[in-house]
Amino acid sequence: MLLHWSPRSPFVRKVMIFAHETGLADRITTTRTVVAMSKPHAELMTENPLSKIPTLRLEDGTVLYDSYVICEYLDTLHGGPRLIPREGPARFLELRRHAMATGFLDLLILLRNERDKPHPMPELLAAFEAKARAALAAVEAEIDSIPRGLAQFTLAVLGSYLDFRFADIDWRATCPRFAAFHAEFEKRPSMQATLVTEG
Repeated sequence: MLLHWSPRSPFVRKVMIFAHETGLADRITTTRTVVAMSKPHAELMTENPLSKIPTLRLEDGTVLYDSYVICEYLDTLHGGPRLIPREGPARFLELRRHAMATGFLDLLILLRNERDKPHPMPELLAAFEAKARAALAAVEAEIDSIPRGLAQFTLAVLGSYLDFRFADIDWRATCPRFAAFHAEFEKRPSMQATLVTEG
């Protein structure tokens, strides 16, 4: 399998953590693919017309995207317990928690893009920041009850992405349970193998 990859993408990191946690990382070859909102990647668009990563090409040429779809596929390849429940209330609770975590990452990327503009819109910054505070409170309320799985992995990536891109947000001060979870999860081999080592 070939994964279009960048070390700075939190969505790519989520896929790679999932692959490490399921023992599948050695089956994935990564290729560095630089994407930007303002500059479509012509070669990548032959496989993913949205010009987004992660994008996974299977051995038979089938292409999968986005990060959730890739993780759902990987969950069918390993012999351990499923990390995305197959059915019932547990599945929808996991998917809802994952939606919160990945939606929070989407929000942070929008916030970063707006902050970086020469003339950011104050009302947009205020809205993004209010949503980020509310999302952090929601994570803090649930973090202790979230089992090992896709949502938990995404929240681990979220904590690291906050540290990487938003050093000014002192999220640990208001989220001690989330901070404790992140400090412990950060020690896992899957996190260590996927550390972001460049800016």
